[in-house]
Amino acid sequence: MADRDHALRVDLSSETVEREPVPAAWRRRFLGGKGIGARYLYDELDPGTDPLGPGNLLAFCVGPLSGYLPGETRYAAVTKSPLTGGFLDSYAGDDFAGRLAGSLDDCLALLVTGAADRPVRIVVEGGDARVEPAEAWGADTVETDGVHPDAGVACIGPAGERGVAYATIASDAGDHHAGRGGAGAVMGSKRLKAVVARDDPPAVPPELVPLRERVERAYAEGDTGRWQAAGETLESVDFANEVGALATEGWQRDRFAAADDIGIEAAADAAVGRERPDSAVPGGFEVETDEGRSVPRGATPMTLGAGLGVESFDAVAALGERCDRLGVDVISAGNAVAWAVRAAEAGRVDCDVSFGDPDGARALIEAIATGADGPCEPGVTDALADGVDAAADAYGTDDAIPTVKSMELPAYDPRAAVGMALAYATSDRGGCHRRARPIEWEAVAEEASTRERVAAVVTAQNTRSALWSFVADDFAGEPLWDEFGAEWFAALGRDHDAESLRLAGERIWTLVRLFNAREGFDRGDDELPPTLTDPVPGGSEATDGLDREAFERLLDAYYAARGWDRDGLPTPETLARLDLDATVDGETPVGMSSDPAAF
Repeated sequence: MADRDHALRVDLSSETVEREPVPAAWRRRFLGGKGIGARYLYDELDPGTDPLGPGNLLAFCVGPLSGYLPGETRYAAVTKSPLTGGFLDSYAGDDFAGRLAGSLDDCLALLVTGAADRPVRIVVEGGDARVEPAEAWGADTVETDGVHPDAGVACIGPAGERGVAYATIASDAGDHHAGRGGAGAVMGSKRLKAVVARDDPPAVPPELVPLRERVERAYAEGDTGRWQAAGETLESVDFANEVGALATEGWQRDRFAAADDIGIEAAADAAVGRERPDSAVPGGFEVETDEGRSVPRGATPMTLGAGLGVESFDAVAALGERCDRLGVDVISAGNAVAWAVRAAEAGRVDCDVSFGDPDGARALIEAIATGADGPCEPGVTDALADGVDAAADAYGTDDAIPTVKSMELPAYDPRAAVGMALAYATSDRGGCHRRARPIEWEAVAEEASTRERVAAVVTAQNTRSALWSFVADDFAGEPLWDEFGAEWFAALGRDHDAESLRLAGERIWTLVRLFNAREGFDRGDDELPPTLTDPVPGGSEATDGLDREAFERLLDAYYAARGWDRDGLPTPETLARLDLDATVDGETPVGMSSDPAAF
């Protein structure tokens, strides 16, 4: 089993491919996946690089344990986001990711630069790559996948071709998406329709088989494994509704009366099967729609169902399937429709959409993704293609739909858990619930201190940064948390212990902070969306508006725990502790001095 110590660099402007070594120090300190992608992005992008220009880098990254870990094999798409203007890492798993890991052989990453002058695809095979013409420009993600039935395919649909700022990279015929932040738009700007991985996934080395089996059993027997086996992430609908954190009808209520009609039981009744029925990680429910087959996950009924007031599971699944085929993120798309409904109700725009109307929502999403005529006046769909913040700026509306760093929030309303507000605000890629999810315990806890909330968010962010650099399944990888996967590296004879891996996670998180700071992000970009300081109309006491001053104190405590100054900049002492002081360039602002703990 060879070390992954190289990268494949594809320059689409010249349509050339080169193999290059990945510096050994980078591999040790940043591992792979998110970490290696972040290191390349920081090293190669000038501040202010146009995310949709040829100078942007798009990295398809695997990790040193890709293909070996339990659960779905995953890959990381790392680039500069056209939605936020900052760092973006987005993940997808299963067949394409496994085949990519096998096809890259001894490579950690496929680095894509430049832009082609015609639609192309990149074929990866045997540790090498080649650029070929792509005849399927204009096709949706399922059609594009079907061109290569004997390979793994990651591709864009019409939304990516059009440059929608939240276009996805779809894989496995649209079942999986590197979804948030617009990596698909970066592909479209490069005229890259698809990446095709032809080799089989790597075989699990014999020395890792017992360890993999033990971790799979631990996962299956744990709380996360049990609830995921029962309902995958659809459990989120019922949980959020129960605790009063299910953003409903454009963030106007905290519970959805029809939650039972779009949640786990509805999905189970409609399902024709599971993705991996015989696996310890069975995957999502497969359902039939008029257009084919869909695998709706938690974000689909939360954002396209409760968020838009759509009460029919079949209608919600059909909306999700349409997003999957168009290659557009369901969370941002659902929030864009909710923005249009509320703006129309306020008389700010002329849009024939309403809550509870899946047909209107579908028409607007299709117009955003394709540029076709839709239910809104000219200009609205173009503005919404750039995100909710862009539309609000263009039409002078208030910020009824909350965002962080211009990324629309998922449907977990943080007014039910202030720690979740901190997780959103400090997320390195924008409003994201995957970096840390304190709402899972905070919403049902009797009391939580500032120290507990901060520690939970920091620990989860660091740990996931490490695990997403392996690249581990977000859920099946949970048994690795305590030792950071050190046993796996030891079994392979690699010199990593739990502390060095924990430190790598913190180092990677901090490097991304430096990248964003160099792009001009500061404390103001970690602020609470103003709408969240208002109570939910008709909501419970748990969803009173968040106290802005209390939140600022919480943010101070978070910065102090990280060793950042009060402006959110890592201090020289912190950079030295993380062995980042020699990495930082002269264009990156750094904290001037240590800040005392702010608890």
